[in-house]
Amino acid sequence: MPDVAYASINGIRMAYYEAGPRRGVPIVLCHGFPEFSYSWRHQIAALAAAGRWVIVPDQRGYGLTEGPEAVEAYDMEHLTGDLVGLLDHLGVPKAVFCGHDWGGIIVWQMPLMHPDRVAGVIGVNTPFVPRLPMDPIAMFRHAYGEDMYIVHFQKPGVADAQLAADVDKTMRYFMRKPSGNVSDFAARPADRRSLALQDGLAHYDPAGDPNQLLSPEELAVFVESFQHSGFTGGINWYRNFTRNWERAEGLPTRIDGVPCLMIMAEHDVVLPPSMADRMGDQISDLEKVLVEGSGHWTQQEKPERVNGILVEWLERRFPN
Repeated sequence: MPDVAYASINGIRMAYYEAGPRRGVPIVLCHGFPEFSYSWRHQIAALAAAGRWVIVPDQRGYGLTEGPEAVEAYDMEHLTGDLVGLLDHLGVPKAVFCGHDWGGIIVWQMPLMHPDRVAGVIGVNTPFVPRLPMDPIAMFRHAYGEDMYIVHFQKPGVADAQLAADVDKTMRYFMRKPSGNVSDFAARPADRRSLALQDGLAHYDPAGDPNQLLSPEELAVFVESFQHSGFTGGINWYRNFTRNWERAEGLPTRIDGVPCLMIMAEHDVVLPPSMADRMGDQISDLEKVLVEGSGHWTQQEKPERVNGILVEWLERRFPN
């Protein structure tokens, strides 16, 4: 990782990392849950080597960036506003925003909420989804029940304590490669049906797990980071699903005139490639690429493939 830098923006002190020459349109890499800037380590090096200006924040509540106490401080207005503030701090008029998992949700909102700051959008696993016809939490509860992990996350303090009780075990549980039809998020068939992450974690035994994604050294970096930050900031992003849905009424439902790329992972259980099938109906300039053999942690599972896709697309759509 490059040396850390800090910026006071949007009411918080944000940690971020830069690499590559400061020229052309930069690419901002946005992580998901439970990750932080380090999850882009493979892409930072490859993009910088290709002559790209790379900017990678620890987003609100993660890593070395501050995490406010109020749940509402993690809504979409704050999360997208942080990225705008980072561009302002660096004197950047527009950037390509690339996001994985929750970071993908944020970057797809950028052209709807801040269209004048967006040169392009790249989603990794996470597709663009127009505003749903009903509250997402009510929808998840109806479809999967109270134990579905996003519904479970709505309970103040509960999941926070469960994940923080043994950070090493938690990170081993999350950061796994796919094995056949076994979900990355569950250890038992009942858990797979309900996406009851917390039940899968409770029954998970990391000893001898052959599907670990991270090396011991990489795992130690994740564990140290979440021992420092805790999980509440990241979970608070989930606690704003209803607020974000309410406040998105009236926003555009299409993305026009912005080059967009969707990178799909063949074996992602929670964000399968089929979720991207209708994206062309809402995006005028869209390309899609499938990463075969990858589960949910695509940029870490298949870094060379992802790096090649990113570099080729950027060279074609945003030549330096």
